[in-house]
Order: sequence, then C-alpha cells, then structure tokens
Amino acid sequence: MYLLVILSMSEFQKEIKFKTARSGGKGGQHVNKVETMVEGHWHVQSSSLFSEGEKSLIKEKLANKITASGFLLVKSQLYRTQLSNKEEVVKKMTLLIKKALVVPKKRKTTKISRAKKEKRLDSKKKSSEKKTQRKKIKLND
Repeated sequence: MYLLVILSMSEFQKEIKFKTARSGGKGGQHVNKVETMVEGHWHVQSSSLFSEGEKSLIKEKLANKITASGFLLVKSQLYRTQLSNKEEVVKKMTLLIKKALVVPKKRKTTKISRAKKEKRLDSKKKSSEKKTQRKKIKLND
C-alpha cells in the first residue's frame, strides 16, 4: 500500500522543501558562484501520504536522520546541476522511507534436534578424552 503511494513522486515531491547552497569541492570558479548543492526537508508528522502507524515507524527507524523539529533531512551535491541533485534528494528520501516501512519477519523459534545434541555431546567427549591423554601418567594410581 505505501509503495503505491510513494511511487507518485510528484505528490511526495510537493511535501519536500528544498534549499540550495554552494557546493564544496573541486570545480574552480564555477563552484564559487553557482548553488548546486540541494538539501531536502520533509516534515514527517504533517505528511498526508502516510498513516499514523507508518509515520511512527518512519520516525523510529530514521531517528538519526530526523531533526529535533521533526524534519527528515537529506542532501546531495553529487551532480553539477541543481535539478539533478534535486532528483537525487527525492530518490534518496523515497529509498530511505521504503526501507523504513519494511517490517521484518518474526523469527520462528526452532527446537534443536536430538541428533544435533548427540553430535555436540559426542564431540565434547572426544575433546575431553584428547586432553586427558595429554596429561602425565602418575605411578601412584
């Protein structure tokens, strides 16, 4: 259900607030005058795309990427154009949210088989026999 909602990128993109800044790194004079780095801010709680349960799951799993004011923060300065970096921010956010909404399967507890237990005990006996054979023989016994 949430995958279908998130695939409508235009609606999701409307909820993201974008900020631009000058990118660091290589590039010479062009880098110093063009704002190509894009930072995306998405407020999790005010989103209309997800239910309350999904929002709490997102907050829980992405706690280290969500600010104190409740914004999911993602930035990109990979490309030389602002538009490409904007698309990259949206891709990163959707990927993060998709991963956060996946609920892991519960582990089924299994019983150790009798053969496995016997094999383990047998190997323990063998190793203890090895160690007793390494000891010095006492003449008094």
